[in-house]
This record gives sequence, structure tokens and C-alpha cells, in this order.
Amino acid sequence: MTKQKVIALFPEASYGAALNCIGIAQQLRGQGARPVFICHENFRGVFSEYGFAEYSLASGAGDGQVDWNAFINRHKGAFQQSPLEQISSYVAPTWDAIVDTAIRAEEPLKRLIAQIRPDAIVLDNVVMFPAVANAGVPWVRVVSCAETEIPDPLVPPYLSGCGAKKGADWDVFEARYAREVAPAHRRFNGFLAECSLKPYPAGQFLEASSHLNLLLSPEIVRFERKQPLDPQKFVYLDGCVRNEAPYPMPVFAAGNDKPLVLTSFGSLGAMDVAMIRRMISVFATLPFRFIVNAGPWRDDYSHIPDNVLLESWFPQPSVVEKSTVFIHHGGNNSFCEALYYGVPSLVMPYCWDGHDNARRAEETGTGLKLDRYRWMETELADAIASLAGDKAMHTRLKDNSLRMQAAAGVSKAAKTILDLL
Repeated sequence: MTKQKVIALFPEASYGAALNCIGIAQQLRGQGARPVFICHENFRGVFSEYGFAEYSLASGAGDGQVDWNAFINRHKGAFQQSPLEQISSYVAPTWDAIVDTAIRAEEPLKRLIAQIRPDAIVLDNVVMFPAVANAGVPWVRVVSCAETEIPDPLVPPYLSGCGAKKGADWDVFEARYAREVAPAHRRFNGFLAECSLKPYPAGQFLEASSHLNLLLSPEIVRFERKQPLDPQKFVYLDGCVRNEAPYPMPVFAAGNDKPLVLTSFGSLGAMDVAMIRRMISVFATLPFRFIVNAGPWRDDYSHIPDNVLLESWFPQPSVVEKSTVFIHHGGNNSFCEALYYGVPSLVMPYCWDGHDNARRAEETGTGLKLDRYRWMETELADAIASLAGDKAMHTRLKDNSLRMQAAAGVSKAAKTILDLL
């Protein structure tokens, strides 16, 4: 009998990457492989809930963990700044924390890989872990952030929120980015050298895999490239949406016949309670039903309008599928889920590649962008109504949805990984 292939998936400690990898693992399991997860201690239980074996990095000083909730609390003032201003106030400190994560995780990660003995490793992260590169088996890079993560002269700078047409703003952003992240990058290159790996070019923390690279970016929002990616090593998945349990639609106190608007800013964005309260006060005046992801801050709300329901957690793809508009932060999973189900996005970004996806939604006619904090009540109300009533956009998105679903990105991901072996 053919030995069952063991595929170790190692997503970063964020729900976006974790849930994206779960979608791929579901298909790997369906195609006869044995997917297992390497995870940080604070993500234990996330993968076992879907029936996958978990291997947790050792707890204590060597676990490589960063308390991202505490990190966000310390830096949340930066979310009211422009992407250019965030380079020094948020992006550079984030890269410092990410480098710390990689350094502290190295030894426990080497031990886990030796214990698992995988046939391949799938890395969904923004930083290289040398233990993965030195494991002696093929490794796959998953780009579950925006496509801007893979640079090209025709693609706007990563994290910039710049438009697709190159202008002086590209050069200004790139120069400041290179200057501000240089200390973290030098430290990271020193770490790579200690692990017998070559240094990376300035500003780069993860290289392309020589084996296989998987990009979520759907065709409808994809950039033209001056240097086309090798299709044998760079595979576009046209979104990569996991299978989730059905979501039984709850009964609202009012408006049960009205269109549904989903609002979810991700696991970290949900802590912005004051901003979401302000949004809810607008929701109360509109002829829609609203489901709002409140995360663990559900009890911080009172006086909930009859047409609003707060949830601490829900199977997001199953709710997106039932929605008329999806308000989100521009996280790549959320953006891809909206496109996968043909739902317009109202993107209110606050950091990282959310800025890139917000701009891309406007440029490609797949949604609208709204400043996360500098909006008038009428602007928010008008944006929701405009997206809900734009029949031409809905028709175009539904046609695109059929193409994305036919592309079966998660199945393609699993097949290309197994073809490596």
C-alpha cells in the first residue's frame, strides 16, 4: 500500500491564515493525505475543532508567541493614520514583533518537525522560519494576504494602499518603508545567517518557495505584471474558501424581511468597540438587517437596535453567502469570501493589506472604500444603500462568483501540493 502523505500546515497566529489553511487541509484530507497543524499555544483547539491533529509549539519563553491583542492595544492609535504614517507607528514595530516570533520559535519548531516527519510543509505566513527551509522536504508558500505581497514594477507597494497607476506616492512610500523597517530587517538577516541561510534583499522577510507558491488573489482583482509569475511555481487559487457548517438565520426583533448586511472586522478589529457602537447607531435607522461580529467584546454593548444582532462567533462564509453587502476591514480572507459569493464589499481598513484591498475594491468595481474613522453618518448610510441597490455590480459579481466557485481553489491547492510529492 502507498504510504499516506503527511502534510504539516503552519499558519501564522491569526485567524485569517488559520482558517485559510483549514480550507486547504479539508481538501488534502479528502484527497487521501494526512494534514496536521503546527500552531502557537494560543491557537490550540482551533484546528482540532475541524478534526485535525495539532502540534503546539512549546509553551514558555521559547514558544515564539506575541500577545497580539496587547500589541494592538498598544498601537491602536496608529489605525487613525494614513498607510504612509503607519510605517513608523505600526508597520515597523509589527515587523520587529514578527522577527521576535521567528527567532523564539526556531528551536521548538525544529523539534516538532523532527517529531512529525512531514512529507511537505505548507507555510502561510509573512516571515521565513529557517526550520522550515532547512527541514529537507518541499515547502509551499501560501500568500493569504493581498497579491501586493509579491512585488513587481507594475504592482503597488505592499501595505501602501496606493492605486494601480504608478505615481510619486509609490516612490515616497517605498523610500520610507525601506528606511523604517531596516533595523528589523538587519536583525532578521543576522538570524538567517546563524541558521545557514542566505540574506534576503532589503525589506524582504520571506522568499518565494522554489517548490510551490499559492496565491489567493481572484482574477477579477488581479494585477497585470511586468514580470509574469512562472505558472509552474505560482498557482492562483481564485479565492480559497473553507467548508463551514450552515448558519441558521436567527429571528430578529424587527425587519426579518429586509436584506442582510454582515459587518465583521476580524478577530483584532472587533476590539474597536467605540467605532462599532457608532456604526450601530446608524444601522438602527436603515431598512436592513445587520449581523455584527463583536468577538469577545459582546458584553460591552447595550441597547441593541431591533434590526441588529451581535455575535461573538459565526461560520463567516456561511453568513457571507446570505448577505447583500459585506462590511469588513479588507482582510484578504474576507475580501475573497465576498467575491466568492458575489457580495459587494464596503471596506473600512485599519492596517496591513486591508489598505491594499480597499483601494483594489474601488478600482475594480467590486466594492467601495470608506475611511474607518472619518465618516459622516450619511456617508455610511449612503454607501450601504448604494452597494445594496447597484444591480449592475451585483450581476457582475454573481457572474464572477460562478467562475470562482467553478475554479475550486481549495481543491486546486490540495492537488498541486500533492503533485509535488
